[in-house]
Amino acid sequence: MSEVQNPLLLADIDEKLNCIETSCKQVNQGLAFEVPEVIARDVEVLPLKSLPKKPGLSKPKGQARLLHDLASIELQAMELGFRTLVEFPEAAQNFRQELTEIVLDEARHLQLCLNGLEDLGHFWGEWPVHTVLWQSVSAEDSLLDRILIVHRYLEGSGLDAGSRILEKLQGTSSGLVRSIVRVINEEEIGHVLFGSNWYRFFCGEQGLDPEEDFMDRMKKLSDRVPRRLEKFNYRLREQAGFSLAELEVLEALQDQQVRL
Repeated sequence: MSEVQNPLLLADIDEKLNCIETSCKQVNQGLAFEVPEVIARDVEVLPLKSLPKKPGLSKPKGQARLLHDLASIELQAMELGFRTLVEFPEAAQNFRQELTEIVLDEARHLQLCLNGLEDLGHFWGEWPVHTVLWQSVSAEDSLLDRILIVHRYLEGSGLDAGSRILEKLQGTSSGLVRSIVRVINEEEIGHVLFGSNWYRFFCGEQGLDPEEDFMDRMKKLSDRVPRRLEKFNYRLREQAGFSLAELEVLEALQDQQVRL
């Protein structure tokens, strides 16, 4: 077996990317990996509200900052998928195979962002980052909790944000950035659909009504997840497997978050 490296403990982003595929193979072969409470980073980490103000997307520096922020999000998505492989070894083999493919997709998205950042004359670590997505999950999560938080709430919110970013980039000289955001947004539909399909499958296994469980579980977990501010992209949400009842639950939660 190849040398064991844990992408969750490595700080260097290139080292994380270089080992992620091998680490996925190893965890799927039954190797145990440590899951840290605080994820390792090679850049400054700040609370979300303390991050510096973003330049406008009409400016090259604003586009670079966007790619830097997206890189941070894709990095956390990659790590969260790997974490689920580590913490739920008993999950169905087909689920684990599909999730492994998603982890590698997130790694590819991360590399796209890093390459684009470099092409714009900037570098990883030029700005601080947050780890809000990582902090949204817990070692006490059930598999249904994890699927809901990561693949339905966090990645679902990413669909809304990605489509809005593409609108904002229209009319700017940002062909490279638009192409990167478009690839990520289109492929994330499948990632969210993965969550929707498996959520319903595991609910069925446990004798739960998926829509009732979604409402109850979302209420239980709502204090842990970040606020979502973007308008819903109903077309993409429907493609990603959300029902009307589930969207109504998320709309009510968003209204509540806005009032707080």
